[in-house]
Amino acid sequence: MQRVEFEEILKAKQKLKGFANVTPVFTNSTFNKLYGENNTNFHFKAESFQKVGAFKFRGAFNAVENLENSSKGVVTHSSGNHGQALSLAASMKNIPCYVVEIRLVPCNAPKVKKDAMKDYGAILIECEPNLRAREEGCAEIIKKTGAELIHPYNNFHVISGQGTIAVEFLEQVSNLDCIILPIGGGGMLSGCSIAAKAINPNIKIFAAEPANADDCYRSKKEGKLVKNENAPRSIADGLLTSMGDRTWPIIMRNVDDVFIVSETEIIDAMYFVFERLKIVIEPSAAVGVAVCMFNSEFKKKTSCLKNVGIVLSGGNIDLKKNLPWQIVH
Repeated sequence: MQRVEFEEILKAKQKLKGFANVTPVFTNSTFNKLYGENNTNFHFKAESFQKVGAFKFRGAFNAVENLENSSKGVVTHSSGNHGQALSLAASMKNIPCYVVEIRLVPCNAPKVKKDAMKDYGAILIECEPNLRAREEGCAEIIKKTGAELIHPYNNFHVISGQGTIAVEFLEQVSNLDCIILPIGGGGMLSGCSIAAKAINPNIKIFAAEPANADDCYRSKKEGKLVKNENAPRSIADGLLTSMGDRTWPIIMRNVDDVFIVSETEIIDAMYFVFERLKIVIEPSAAVGVAVCMFNSEFKKKTSCLKNVGIVLSGGNIDLKKNLPWQIVH
C-alpha cells in the first residue's frame, strides 16, 4: 500500500468486525454545562473499552491481517499500547511477536503495559528509552528471525485500522461538527482525518497535544515537519514521539488546528473523567478533554459548534501506584 484511501479504512472495518469491540459513546450533562459554549454537546468515544484497553488494537490487527507472509512473526517498538495490541493480534494468528528479542520496550514504559505484553505472549527485552536503541533492536530481530516490522504509527495498514474509529463514531453520532483526538506519532489522527473528511467534508478535525511535547503544534504553525529536538517529558507518556513521514503529510492536509495543554490541565481533565464520567483513562487520553476544558483558542474556534466528539484513546494505567492527582510534589 502506497497511501491510505477511505476505501482501505472501510476494508479495515470489515476485517475488524467480530474481533474488535464497538466502543461506546458517553455524554455528560455536567461537562456540557461547565464547558460548553452556546449549548454545545460533548460526546466521549471510549476507546479505553477496546481490546487491550486502547485504540491501538485496531491498527495492529489490521496490519497483521494484511501480512503477505506472517509465519515468521512480527516485531515492533512501543511505549506499551501498540506492543500490547500487536502481541494480542499476533497471538490470535498464532504467530510470534517480538517487542523485542534484544533491547526494546522503553525502560520507562508503565509496568502494567509491559506485564500485559508478556501475558499476550510477546518476547520482550528492555532498551534505553531512545529511538536509536529501539530501531537497532528491531533491526537485529528482523535480521535473526525474518519477522516483519509493524511500526506503531508510520504504517499505512496501521493508519487504516485507526481510521475505523472515526467511521464508527460517525455511525453512532452522525451530526458531529468536529472530532478532537490526541496526537503522538499521528496514526490515529491521520487515519481518522481521512475517514471523517470522506464521510463529511465539512467536519473539523482537531489535534490535542501536551505543551511539553508540542511538535505537531509547531509543525502546523511552520508548515513543515518539526521534530522534538530533545526527548520530551510529559505525564502523557503515549504522546512523546514525533510524527512520521507517512502521518505528517496527512495531518498537514486534513487537520484543521492543533491545541496544547499543560501538565496540570491534563491531570485535572483526567480527574474529571474519573470522577464524573466514571471511566478509567490514561493521561494521554485526557489531553483532548483538557483542551475542551481549558484552551481558550479552542473555545473561540468551536463556539458555534453544537456537537463535539472527543476520543478517549486508552485506559491503561497502573492502579497500584498513586494516580497523578494523588502525588504530592
